[in-house]
Amino acid sequence: MQPRSVEFRFLAEPTHVNFGGKVHGGMVMKWLDQAAYACAARWSGLYCVTVSVGTIRFRRPILVGHLVELEAKVVHTGSTSMHIFVQVRSGDSKSGELAETNHCIITFVALDEQGNTAKVPAWVPETAEDKFLEQYAIQMKQFSQTVEQQMLDFYQEQQHAT
Repeated sequence: MQPRSVEFRFLAEPTHVNFGGKVHGGMVMKWLDQAAYACAARWSGLYCVTVSVGTIRFRRPILVGHLVELEAKVVHTGSTSMHIFVQVRSGDSKSGELAETNHCIITFVALDEQGNTAKVPAWVPETAEDKFLEQYAIQMKQFSQTVEQQMLDFYQEQQHAT
């Protein structure tokens, strides 16, 4: 069975920060997507594309010189999709104590060589944490689909009104 998680570790560099001396939110989002992609590609053995990103909330800043750790793991699979939970932690590299800065769920779809969606191996939760994270991913997926449909309905109504 292929590993369901990957970890990235590196130091936050001066080129990663904004004028306030904290890592740009956009840089963190790039790291989230990269870690999640590596996890999805490793799990599926295929090229994958990002479908959606949900619930990114920045809880605390990442500073220059901080050790940054991203852990990405499969927490739910569909027939062609993978929901990846990514947690970011950072802290002083000398102490080794890291605190969560943010987390999110990123959904990927696997593609074959022709660019068509491809089946992915099923993932089955085993631990209490696995089961919790799978339910979290399912709830986020359902919420996202509901809100997206509301947006589509609104704009469709607006087009018909004009």
